[in-house]
Amino acid sequence: MSTFDSVISSKLFSLTTIQKKSKAIYEIGKPKVLSLLLVTTACPMILASSGKVSFLSILNAIIGGALVSSSASIINCIWDVDIDRIMSRTKNRPLVTGELSTTFAAVYSLILGFFGIIWLALMLNPFSAFLALSGHLFYVFVYTMWLKRSTPQNIVIGGAAGAIPPLVGWAAVTGKLELQAILMFLLVFLWTPPHFWALALNKNEDYKAAGIPMMPVVAGERYTHIQMLYYSIALLPVSILLVLSDSNLGIFSLVVFLLMGLFFCWQNYTLLQLGRKLPSSENEEAKTKIAWQIFGFSIFYLFAFFFCMVIDTIFI
Repeated sequence: MSTFDSVISSKLFSLTTIQKKSKAIYEIGKPKVLSLLLVTTACPMILASSGKVSFLSILNAIIGGALVSSSASIINCIWDVDIDRIMSRTKNRPLVTGELSTTFAAVYSLILGFFGIIWLALMLNPFSAFLALSGHLFYVFVYTMWLKRSTPQNIVIGGAAGAIPPLVGWAAVTGKLELQAILMFLLVFLWTPPHFWALALNKNEDYKAAGIPMMPVVAGERYTHIQMLYYSIALLPVSILLVLSDSNLGIFSLVVFLLMGLFFCWQNYTLLQLGRKLPSSENEEAKTKIAWQIFGFSIFYLFAFFFCMVIDTIFI
């Protein structure tokens, strides 16, 4: 190989390494989860301001929220690296594959979290920064380090961390918390169990192998199906109360919220009915399919719910 070929090969290798490292740094912050959190931060800002919030304020909330949320996700990856190695869904995370070191991840998380809190405090207000910090600490210490490996209620109680972003968004505009913000917090809180248990039902063997006491592992499928239905039903009155509590929301939001909520209930009821049938390969396949459908629709539900509020506030 000529000197020229060696130089080119070396540069290509370096470029590939940089690309892999960049991808790993991006993925360790759990961008898919982050997108949901940022939507539930930004949309309440529009509702709280009756559509008058500036784009810059929303951008500042997104930047600060992304930094803080990514910081918490990275700590989650550090703490759970042992079980991530076991589970098929997480075995390719950067800390498991060795693409990133634990030391780098810890320092990176600290930097992101620090600047995220400072950004929110300076660009928006200290109260929104305090709420974001509270969500970060709750997710790290209460959910990740305590609840996740100790109780089947891990997702229920731990879901409070994922429900903090609407509070952050509302406080970023108003500097306080009001009924609408509490209702949005409650909605995300109630949405979390059926969303995550739908995934857990189809990843049951993973959680068993990793020793994580998810509801399907500890209480069985039928009890999980019942609980999922209860939580999906509970979303209906909360969504109605939200419409009634805010003058920016009207018949459009009410109809959309009810239609989506009823469909979500129907999906969970269908899963419950399938669970009552005698076991068979066909029935197991049907349960797997509807569980994935519930998981997929739950993501659409949350996005659509918050975007619907924006449409009603600005355009209707």
